[in-house]
Amino acid sequence: MSIQCPTPNHEDEVVLLGHGAGGRLTAELLEGLVLPAVGGGTGPLEDAALLPAHPSLVMSTDSFVVSPLFFPGGDIGSLAVHGTVNDLAMRGARPLALSVSLIVEEGLPLAELRSVMVSLGKAAQNVGVPVITGDTKVVGRGAADRLFVNTTGIGQRHELLCPSAASARPGDAVLLSGPIGLHGTTVLSTREGLGFESDIASDSRPLHRLVRALAPLGEAVHVLRDPTRGGLAAALNEIARDSAAAVEVEEHAVPVPEAVASACDLLGLDPMVVANEGCLVAFVDAGAAEAALAAMRSLPEGAQAVRIGEVLPQGPRGRVTLRTLVGARRIVEMPLGEQLPRIC
Repeated sequence: MSIQCPTPNHEDEVVLLGHGAGGRLTAELLEGLVLPAVGGGTGPLEDAALLPAHPSLVMSTDSFVVSPLFFPGGDIGSLAVHGTVNDLAMRGARPLALSVSLIVEEGLPLAELRSVMVSLGKAAQNVGVPVITGDTKVVGRGAADRLFVNTTGIGQRHELLCPSAASARPGDAVLLSGPIGLHGTTVLSTREGLGFESDIASDSRPLHRLVRALAPLGEAVHVLRDPTRGGLAAALNEIARDSAAAVEVEEHAVPVPEAVASACDLLGLDPMVVANEGCLVAFVDAGAAEAALAAMRSLPEGAQAVRIGEVLPQGPRGRVTLRTLVGARRIVEMPLGEQLPRIC
């Protein structure tokens, strides 16, 4: 079984799975092709964007191509809602409305489509965000893999919050709201029949309530990011790059569930690059770190929140280092491509 995206040969001039994985290949595709074509690329690439004429409003869009459609802890329907709500939350916004568009392959059982849509509707209802518009397309057999879901969200920013990937500062504490690696290993295990899914479940859940709990800290909250594609390693590298910051993380402080560690050991994966769908990274002023942890721990989705590192006052800008269990330091590289394709 091969789960590693191939190393690209740029002479081939074709799109690879790794181009959609949130790592270095994605950055190359965006910077070299997508952004120049649409006149973008003037600032950090955030999870969601402030509307130019209405900076209190935030917008995000995402497409979900997870395989399989159903997995322990969730499915493509609830995942689409949670992922979009979380992207809005990472810009300090509460969700106001969603759109949902479906691309359905001919031959998908209606019972499966119904289950996905019921789950999506329940997830939106639980968040308290209405689905107000959408679209449905059906394509021929083989033209898509069963079902793809696209969602767009509109949110309103909490007045006191304006987090950005470019706002990390020397001395900031790096906080993590919960354990890593659950979503990616669950989806992979379910897809490949590895058996780990009996011990783990996806962490897919909305994070807007965590952000609301952090809102009273206001300007002390500098960065929020949910480490989805490319995992914690990609999220930290994006923040370090966009903030020109030197970030250091303590390996012993990063919570990795035992089942995730076992699966990663067996498969040769690094939990730091495995996708998550229910935790966030927060960079906050050091003086507000304990208050931020207390706020997150007051909610079930942040009960296991921990401090995992800091932004160093000095050091190579744009670099993430990991202090290992034996006290050595190693560089945490931006992933090239996704080791686990089709997980979100």
